[in-house]
Order: sequence, then structure tokens, then C-alpha cells
Amino acid sequence: MVAFGYSLLCEQRGPRELVADAVAAEEAGFDFEVISDHYFPWLDSQGHAPNAWPVLGAIAAATERVSLMTYVTCPIMRYHPTVVAQKAATVALLAGEGRFTLGLGAGENLNEHVIGKGWPPANVRHEMLGEAVEIIGELFAGGYVNRSGTHYRVDSAKLWDVPDGGVPIAVAVSGKQSIETFAPVADAMVAVEPLPELVQGFDAATGVSLPKIGQQPISWGADREEAVARAHDQFRWFGGGWKVNAELPGTAAFAAATQFVRPHDVADAFPCGPDVAAHVEAVRPFVDAGFTHVALVQVGGETQTDFIAFAEHELLPALREEYGKPENARIRVR
Repeated sequence: MVAFGYSLLCEQRGPRELVADAVAAEEAGFDFEVISDHYFPWLDSQGHAPNAWPVLGAIAAATERVSLMTYVTCPIMRYHPTVVAQKAATVALLAGEGRFTLGLGAGENLNEHVIGKGWPPANVRHEMLGEAVEIIGELFAGGYVNRSGTHYRVDSAKLWDVPDGGVPIAVAVSGKQSIETFAPVADAMVAVEPLPELVQGFDAATGVSLPKIGQQPISWGADREEAVARAHDQFRWFGGGWKVNAELPGTAAFAAATQFVRPHDVADAFPCGPDVAAHVEAVRPFVDAGFTHVALVQVGGETQTDFIAFAEHELLPALREEYGKPENARIRVR
């Protein structure tokens, strides 16, 4: 049984539109919703990057049932871990009923460079994320936190408004090293690649089967050629892979790095057009790998309203016929 989610992509939609899309996606029957947390879009053609956290607050107040999650927030530079903890606790209280999960990752230069402190190498970023996760977990547990660590100093921090039991934390992993670091302190796993070894390694490290959340882009549309062109225009940024993407500092760099990605390269990477069966089949690698949650990303801000209607009447019923539906998609504190 797999939970299917809707991705609120801040890079392609304004804040009011994101809230309206979130409400519509809940009404359409999506099990959960994830939101990106960027300072920049990947490409100029995407055209947006509102702050995810006030949008999340508005969504928490405007929705009732659907689970919510950041996918993912970077707590190592642009946000101090103590600030992330406070924001997450506040959104969790606004959402109520255990609806919110804090998704965390090591970030991208694209967003973090704006504070002017340079971009650390990957091993340092993972050290920083590990320390940040510890601080956030301590704050969720209540009481005062004082810390003088390798990367962060915390002076008498305390969350005055936090849900009983804290807020579940999902952490992005990409290999053995990140699994060993974060599986012991996470309540769920995030990964963008449907690799069975990530699921198996995470379960081995935790000793229990925790939720695994993946994400699948699609470019739905009645005209396949238009859907391919839109995907190439706005989503070819993925072409360099995450090891490259994490290092690029701005939209011009992404445009240059992907100038030789062709429309058919994008069409080969994820489904484009009206074929329901193709979109259903696209999530199979995540299901077969053992992921419990898959969030769909529809490419193109202007297509969201029509896509949500399509999902309600055609795509979600087809996905559930093929993969089933869980009784409860919410993620709990371990």
C-alpha cells in the first residue's frame, strides 16, 4: 500500500496559488503534500521562489486532513537549526493532529550562497546537518538547550510552543554514509532515487521499517509535444544529477550546465503527455524499491489546476487500483 502525495513546488508558483493548490489537492484526495524550500528557482523560466514557511502556515490553516511536509529544508546555513525547530513546531501546532513532518537535507549552493559565507564541501555539509538534526531533536524534546559544537553554538534555547511528543523528522539520504549518520535519529527516510539499497540499508540501520518518501516528476498535458516542451523549458535542471546540482550557485549556472540537454532526454527521464498508464508506471520503481510514500511533481505552474482535476478523476484512481491505498499516511515520531 502506497501513499500518493502532491508536490507544492515553490519554484513554479506564487504564494497565493500554492495555498489554493494545496486546498484543491486535499479535496482531490491526495494523501499528503510536500513543499520545496528554496530561495531561487533552478531556472529563470520557472519564475518563482516564495518563502515556504509562511505558505505552510497558511496551508496548515486552510486544510484539514492532508499530511504536510517540507521536501526538504536545509538547516545548516540560511536557517540556523534553532530557527528551523521553532518554525517546524509552530507549523505542526497550526496543522494539528500530527499532520506535519519536518523534512531535512544538506541543501544546495543555489539557495544557501545568498548569506555570503561560501559553500562547504559535501563532507562538511553532512557534518553540519548531523549536528543540526541533533539540536532540532533536543529542542523538540523540551527544556533548554545549550551547546558549543563544531559548527553551531546554542545559548539557552527553548521552544515554548511545541506539540506533545515533538515533531517527526525525515532526513534525505543518498548512500551508505548518510544512512549510517541519519537513520539512527530519523523518523522517516527521504530519497530522490528509487534505489532498493537505500531502503534496505535504512531498515538495517534502524532495526524497524520506517516510512520512505520519494518524489516523481511528471509533465501531464493533453498534447504530448507541448508537455515535453514545457518539461524541457522548466525541468531540464535535473540533467546534471544531484552531485552537480548541489554545487551550482544560480539560475545562470543551471542554464549553462543543461544547455545540451535535449527535449527527448527529458521525455526519456519521466512521462510527458496524457497517457495515464505511463504516469502510473513511472512510480513503480519507487514502489518496487520499498518506498511507502511517493509525491508527484507536475511540471508547470500554469498547469496545476487542470492537473489536480485530472488526478482526482483519472490518475489517483488508477494509482490506487494498481498499488493500493494505506489506511493512514501520517508519519509519527519513532
